[in-house]
Amino acid sequence: MDDAPIISFRRVEKRFPGVRALEEVSFDIAAGSCHALCGENGAGKSTLGKLLAGIDTPDGGEILLDGQPVRFDSPRDALRAGVGMVHQELAFCENMSVAENLCLGGLPRRGPFVDRPAVARRGRLLLEAIEATIDVDRLVGELTVAEQQVVQIASAVGGGARVIIFDEPTSSLSEQEADHLYALMGRLRERGVTCVYVSHRMPEIFRLCDTITVLRDGRHVTTQPARALDEAALVELMIGRRLDLYLPKQTTQEPGEVILRVDKLSSAGKFHDVSFEVRAGEIVGLAGLVGAGRSDVAKAIFGLDDAVLGRVEVAGELLPAGSPIAAMRAGVGLVPEDRKRQGFIADLSASQNLALPVLPQLARWGLLPVGAERALAVEAFRRLKMPPPNLDAATVGLSGGNQQKIVFAKWLAARCRLLILDEPTRGVDVGAKSEIHSLIHDLAEAGTGILLISSELPELVALSTRMLVLREGSLVGALPRGADQGSLIRLMAGIDHAAEAVVSDTVI
Repeated sequence: MDDAPIISFRRVEKRFPGVRALEEVSFDIAAGSCHALCGENGAGKSTLGKLLAGIDTPDGGEILLDGQPVRFDSPRDALRAGVGMVHQELAFCENMSVAENLCLGGLPRRGPFVDRPAVARRGRLLLEAIEATIDVDRLVGELTVAEQQVVQIASAVGGGARVIIFDEPTSSLSEQEADHLYALMGRLRERGVTCVYVSHRMPEIFRLCDTITVLRDGRHVTTQPARALDEAALVELMIGRRLDLYLPKQTTQEPGEVILRVDKLSSAGKFHDVSFEVRAGEIVGLAGLVGAGRSDVAKAIFGLDDAVLGRVEVAGELLPAGSPIAAMRAGVGLVPEDRKRQGFIADLSASQNLALPVLPQLARWGLLPVGAERALAVEAFRRLKMPPPNLDAATVGLSGGNQQKIVFAKWLAARCRLLILDEPTRGVDVGAKSEIHSLIHDLAEAGTGILLISSELPELVALSTRMLVLREGSLVGALPRGADQGSLIRLMAGIDHAAEAVVSDTVI
């Protein structure tokens, strides 16, 4: 790693309507390093990355590349100068092949026609440059998220990027897929590529990064060698206060009546013969490896699978298959895994999104009273015990943590008796994560039944009253409160069959 900075930020500022995203931010990034940008949601990390990648332009200050001031008016300008970006929200033409996506903006031609053999050759060369083996003739829409990220990296490297910004690259990856990404980043660094790494995941920051810059409320807090910090110190710098415990104490609420009863639930190719119960005040964890069927079960309970067989009862009421409306009327809420696609309508304001599940109750003679949405939102955030974001701003412009709080507040406003949480803290910072954990705990203490799906095993173990384990679409066992992560992993992976619990009504 060369100590000379390849990138320098000098008093950089960026404003959006009603928000100052960055204020006089100054620090350096050494050539050949892996440099982490850390901070809570809304701290300015992604904004800084977008300025560097030419997606946005700064309102003040300057950015230096190799000691020379630069101003990029587009991502193409940035890539020409050697700066590329791997986005958290991947953007491709999914109905086109891998090779065609890699050649967009410069498709090889033979006269007036696209030279398809040349497109395929160029695509293969770009993938070979990063030692990737993806079939260039496959449609991008058929690839996994991890494979799409590899294509995006190949595009950046093939375009001559000497600096690559990784914005939450592992937020949607399994552990194995993340390991492949880490190995690829290692190979890039061996070739002298500088990596700017934006992530909320502490272990991977300390695993990958040489240097850490912390932002808070759009301001630069510190830049230090990673070896000079530990996780606790980094968290304190990010949130500006001590966070001695990441997770709240487990609920002490005694389970009440049965809120959810699932009996022999099956969906072809997804899961089969799944049966369990959730009682009022319980937090029932649903564990399993990626592809085990956890999210599919959650969606079926909420009525998003009209081909499902079996019975779903909420407080003794049988729900019809494929009817989210019936589920919501029965008091069921779903915080989905993909909040941006399924959790809210991006162009609506926070207060409008909050009112969506209860519009029929708010309306009077088919009209919505003035101020009804805002009043509902204010009350929901009062019950959340959290300060509300800008309730009139478009939800798409809010930070990931605030977007997730809006999704929670929406179902809190609907006063759900059963709340299904699918990866409730994915992509949020450590401060917002702690607030969400406390909210889950408080909801259970108030008598809400909660079905919790999480790929973060410490979160699942710490919060759950008990845990159910899915493997290859089947419910293979249950573990009580206090079970260790090792037992959970073995049951998820099928390593220790002797540890499998007997799946029965008494256990599940």
